[in-house]
Amino acid sequence: MSLGSLVPMAFVKSVPQSIAFYRKLGFAEGNTHTPEGGTEPVWVWLRSGGAHLMLAKASDPVDPTAQAVLFYVYCDDVLAFRSQLLQAGIEAGPVQHPFYAPRGEFRVIDPDGYVLMITHT
Repeated sequence: MSLGSLVPMAFVKSVPQSIAFYRKLGFAEGNTHTPEGGTEPVWVWLRSGGAHLMLAKASDPVDPTAQAVLFYVYCDDVLAFRSQLLQAGIEAGPVQHPFYAPRGEFRVIDPDGYVLMITHT
């Protein structure tokens, strides 16, 4: 038996705020859910090419210091993608070159404190 994919789901304080942030990274909504009588979505499935992410409204306050997971996001051109994010108003850390990412990687932090490591394919 083999698996077809793995899609993480992270809890966030505001699904609409997170949708706006991840749009700047190139994600689009694949599906959302707004409960009956609700005014905004409480869940979203986001996709960009082969990348998928689900976000759900947290029932408790989100503590940015307690986010103990890294999301690795792969792109073809690290420097160009970093420039694109900076132009979109997203803070992007400096490009580092660890042994496993010879063409570089950089860190972005989402509105809930989740760390996105942007690196090359």
